[in-house]
Amino acid sequence: MVAKAEALLSRLVVSENYDSVNNFLSLYDAYMDSADESLMEFFPKYNPPIRPRKNTCVGLGMEVIKCLKVLEKDYPGITRAMMLVSCDENIQDLDDYTTSFPGPQGFLIETEKDHVLVAIHVKIDGRSGVFLSDLGYHISRVATAMVDRCYPHTGWFTQSDEPHCRKEYNYQFNINNTNYVEWHERETRGANVKERLSLIYVARAYMSAVHVTEKRNLVWDLRSLLARDPKGRLSAGIYFPLKRKDQDFTIFFDGPNGKIRKKLKFETFLELQKIPDDVVEEVEQCNEQLRFRDGELLRILNRLAKIMVDNEYLTELLDVNAKINQLSAGT
Repeated sequence: MVAKAEALLSRLVVSENYDSVNNFLSLYDAYMDSADESLMEFFPKYNPPIRPRKNTCVGLGMEVIKCLKVLEKDYPGITRAMMLVSCDENIQDLDDYTTSFPGPQGFLIETEKDHVLVAIHVKIDGRSGVFLSDLGYHISRVATAMVDRCYPHTGWFTQSDEPHCRKEYNYQFNINNTNYVEWHERETRGANVKERLSLIYVARAYMSAVHVTEKRNLVWDLRSLLARDPKGRLSAGIYFPLKRKDQDFTIFFDGPNGKIRKKLKFETFLELQKIPDDVVEEVEQCNEQLRFRDGELLRILNRLAKIMVDNEYLTELLDVNAKINQLSAGT
């Protein structure tokens, strides 16, 4: 079943980009069309759309469920067993989080529920486990977590191995509370090793993915639009932090002699007819590798450039993000 699922997922990760740029554009357009009020007032009332081929982890999780439904014929019941599950990233106190309450309800004020993935509960010879699929973090394989941590438990695996950075992941059930799966991430850059712990709540389906997680994503201060290869490796795209000045973005794509990665200023794209020819050519190469229609990435960059000069809006958006960070930190 895992092999068949992974064959489907490796195609899906190529056909579906990760995109937290278009929902950012949609929020701006909706806010500009709204009544004269602050973004802080508008944001709680805004319902973000989930649109085809413009997906963050929420939409990608929905696409995974649709994709894997074709396995129902071979594995009756799999459609009913699949569910979106929520994830809290960067857990500070594992024992406190997992033992204070059976589920996350005790932490609802102090948590962001900032990620979504797909889970399928399984029993193998009476032994409980869960299959996990996470296209939002570019994982094209299925990770298996068994409660007893025995075969076919996946354990540590290398998610990406680039010259500058290696990322390794491990999923395991929490020993104190099997409602949670621990997601351990180890990032190695030269001699520097950084570790991170997140918690996935797998006891129930996550019913608020759009209204909580997708909405949280709207005001994050890092945006990206990324194409992946069948193994989930990033192949082309753009990414940028949101900031009030010195606004630029990174563009990357495959060139004739390897990966090309450049920083460009948003102001360059304010007027389409004035963009230098060599920059247009690079954007078009990236556009093609993102599998976009002709000129689509250029139009997106032009729209982003116009938002970046709206200092009042950017200040309001970053204030909303800071407020959410403050609430989730319990301060």
